[in-house]
Amino acid sequence: MTTTDIGWTGLAASTLLLAVAIGVSVVRGLDLHADIVGSGARAAAQLLVVGAALGLVVDPGRPVALALVWVAAMIGFASVTVRRRAPEVPGVFGVALAAQGAVCVVSLGVIFGLGIFPFEARAVVPLAGMMVGNSMTATVVAARRVVGELRDKRLEVEARLALGHPWPAASRPYVREALRTAMIPQIEATRSVGLVFLPGAMTGLILAGVEPAKAVLVQLAIMYLILGSVATSVTVVGVGVTRRLFTADHRLRRLDRAPG
Repeated sequence: MTTTDIGWTGLAASTLLLAVAIGVSVVRGLDLHADIVGSGARAAAQLLVVGAALGLVVDPGRPVALALVWVAAMIGFASVTVRRRAPEVPGVFGVALAAQGAVCVVSLGVIFGLGIFPFEARAVVPLAGMMVGNSMTATVVAARRVVGELRDKRLEVEARLALGHPWPAASRPYVREALRTAMIPQIEATRSVGLVFLPGAMTGLILAGVEPAKAVLVQLAIMYLILGSVATSVTVVGVGVTRRLFTADHRLRRLDRAPG
């Protein structure tokens, strides 16, 4: 069984697919060709730098602590990204930091504590990256939807508050709907895996020469972990964001719409 090594020649050849995308943009007048070129160049630069740095971090002779530092940096960057994408959410950076931290503690605790994967840098960094990346998207959706639901249903929430309901009870049905919205895409992705698409981890393993049956087991474990990570993140976001939207005396604060 051989492994896949496309080399620089293969990478250069793959840019023909970028040319196809650029051609579609030009022919159809989409005016996206500059964005396509820029995104392709940025992806190449970022991944090459990250690949070089990861080569040092995941080296078997390096301490696993370096990988944990890398994970902490990912959590910080993801939280900044959430703040940038959801500026209308009060205190969203702190909530995102708590959500991403909880995701890593729970997910990495399960997969390494139960011995699903070996506690090595080569496993810590990519697995944490998948958890943080997927939960970051869910965090943005959950945070924005919680604010949107409570803003749009303000009269209903205030009516429930006027009837004597504390803020957790008054907001519960609207927060529940927001969290459902944030979780459904990952649930659907889990349901469709294998039939509609082959996920990246499984595809990468097969291309690397791993037997498909073994690649499936790894992919299933990762899909379950991602789903658990998304559930963890939206739960923390639901509690954290909702608490920031109410005053200590159970009044709903003013909620602004997202800019633009």
